[in-house]
Amino acid sequence: MRGFVKKRGKNSYRLAISLGLDSETGKYQYSWYTVKGTKRDADKRLGELLHQLDTGSFIVPGKTTLATYLEKWLSDYAKPNLTPRSYERYENITRKHLIPSLGGILLTQLRPEHLQKLYSAKLQEGLSARSVRYQHVILHKALQTAIKWGLVSRNVADGVDVPKAHRNEMETWDEDEIARFLKAAESTPYYALFYTALFTGARRGELLALRWCDVDFLDPQISVSRSLHQLKDNSFVYTEPKTAKSRRTIALSPSVIPILSDHKEKMGAILPLKEDSLIFSTPEGTPLRPNTVSRAWTILAARCGVKVIRFHDARHTHASLMLKQGIHPKIVQERLGHSGIAITLDTYSHVAPGLQEAAAAQFDKLVPVKYNGVAKNEPV
Repeated sequence: MRGFVKKRGKNSYRLAISLGLDSETGKYQYSWYTVKGTKRDADKRLGELLHQLDTGSFIVPGKTTLATYLEKWLSDYAKPNLTPRSYERYENITRKHLIPSLGGILLTQLRPEHLQKLYSAKLQEGLSARSVRYQHVILHKALQTAIKWGLVSRNVADGVDVPKAHRNEMETWDEDEIARFLKAAESTPYYALFYTALFTGARRGELLALRWCDVDFLDPQISVSRSLHQLKDNSFVYTEPKTAKSRRTIALSPSVIPILSDHKEKMGAILPLKEDSLIFSTPEGTPLRPNTVSRAWTILAARCGVKVIRFHDARHTHASLMLKQGIHPKIVQERLGHSGIAITLDTYSHVAPGLQEAAAAQFDKLVPVKYNGVAKNEPV
């Protein structure tokens, strides 16, 4: 018998996989697993384990190092479930930091102190707290999968104190800086792209993935449904939005429409345009390299004498200016594609003091209660 299922208790089953005869004892060896759920869940898990045994991808709990497990996790979980760009990041961090430091430890013998020691060592090497936290995120996710696979009973990453990442102060432009930058951008091939970025708050990858079919010139708006990424081998991939809120429609300011119309006319004079042609592309119609776009942004900002901020800060600039104008945070959240309004309020908390003062003054105008015969919002 290659494997079997035994009921252990209410909604709990024990699985056994036969590993064959032990050469020393002459007895059959078994690998045991616990499955919470129904008999059907247990049978399904048994089938998965037997398939792994048949294909040579089976790993034995208690004899598997973290390195062996992480390699299997990358191939069997991360690669099929993550975007190509995210998988590259996970793979690079796993093989550069996690496996060299912890790979020799047996998976079942991994302890919180091993992780704590790793994080401390990485900080001493000069890595930022944010980078170390990212290593923790990957380890935690990998170990959580190990629980689902029945390889460990708990996630030791839950017992670790993770370094706190300090949020960098947000850099944004005011109205005058935007005007100066866009004036300088008029003579560059990126004018329409930079203009759209500042007036929509869309992410770089979202902008570079836009097609002409994503623009509605009659009811001025753009539809964001995908994002462009460049991989280490210089190939380009289009990915689905990370969350449902990221797939959205962004209303366009009136000034954006002629900018895009002129851009379309110029591009049409260079190459035939189709509905699925990229809005922002090379003269040959191929995708723009994201890093090239960001570099052009930085060089132009320095050249025209405005504060140098990242291309991504165009998004922060858009949101901050909208909030300062009194636009409801819910609208800003929808334009940015945040999964919840709490993220928007937390990210742009630096704008909150001004909003508080404006709200307080507005309330006085709304309810002019008099004190000593004089309305509080009138001069004495």
